[in-house]
Amino acid sequence: MNSGTTLPVRAPGADLGDLLDVDAVSALILAGERLLLAGDEALLARLPRGTWIGGTIPYFVAADGGTSSRERLFCTRLPAEVEVDSIRLYDAASLAHVCADAPAEGFSVMILPAFSEVHSLFARNAPNYEDMYLKPLIGWIAGVHLDDLGRATPKVFDGSRGEGCEERAVVLHARLPEPRYARIEIVNLFRPGSGPGLRFTDKGFSAAKVLVDGVEQDFAAWLRRQGSDTRLPLVADYCGAMVNVSIKSVEAGRVDFYAPVFPDIEYRIAAPIDDYVARFLAALPADVPPVTFSCNCILNYLYSNLEGRHTGPMRGPATFGEIAYQLLNQTLVYLTIEG
Repeated sequence: MNSGTTLPVRAPGADLGDLLDVDAVSALILAGERLLLAGDEALLARLPRGTWIGGTIPYFVAADGGTSSRERLFCTRLPAEVEVDSIRLYDAASLAHVCADAPAEGFSVMILPAFSEVHSLFARNAPNYEDMYLKPLIGWIAGVHLDDLGRATPKVFDGSRGEGCEERAVVLHARLPEPRYARIEIVNLFRPGSGPGLRFTDKGFSAAKVLVDGVEQDFAAWLRRQGSDTRLPLVADYCGAMVNVSIKSVEAGRVDFYAPVFPDIEYRIAAPIDDYVARFLAALPADVPPVTFSCNCILNYLYSNLEGRHTGPMRGPATFGEIAYQLLNQTLVYLTIEG
């Protein structure tokens, strides 16, 4: 290890996350810090065992703005008041217990590998898990560099075991002292556009047919006829919260999504956004407490040209999906500790 490495100092109330090299992160782990990490697989695999979890992704919104790096890790240091209850790996059989396993007072951070079975199961079934929405659950979907799609596999890491996985979720369960509590918020700039209502006959990550104002259509052909901008997600109103489903690809006879659609929900294609950063900063509450963790979507990073641009106090990985209790797309999620 480079003995000349200077570790960042956390000022009280300071934003806790930024990009660090492997030596700096290793020193933090060996010093007993509890960390949430994001970065290239080769970097995560070099780290010593300790109290940390991580996932692969090389895109970040950091102190210097949006950036891509295969040489540094985004490091979020948990505040001293947070007690790590456990770090667990969940497979397809145990995933439904993720909230039931969480402490009654605290929060959990989950990282899922993109395109895995646990990713699909969580996306489809999370709203029905025991204790879901009763215990704060936040996190993200690990991915890869876009140049490596189809060649590299997203992975998550359990730092306590020094183990990387491509078919299991990793979760850090944390406790908070009374009267402190965790609060999860989302920032979603997308709103339903003025186009027709869209409904699907089955739930899933793809759809061949769609009901457009009640009339069945070939969805891919309909999108092409409309000249739809597929960078815009489908948006649905989930009991007052706007939830996005991003379009992954449009093939002949099929449209693939980054999150599932459901048959009992009406969707509309989102209205366009002119200046993402300006709208995003305007959407943030004026009195946001110090942010413990946040992440944004890789599609927001790409489509809104966030490279080199700042998004206020929100720093973190730019991911293949976001978790705020359930799976989200093209949404920023963040966690604060209050009380």
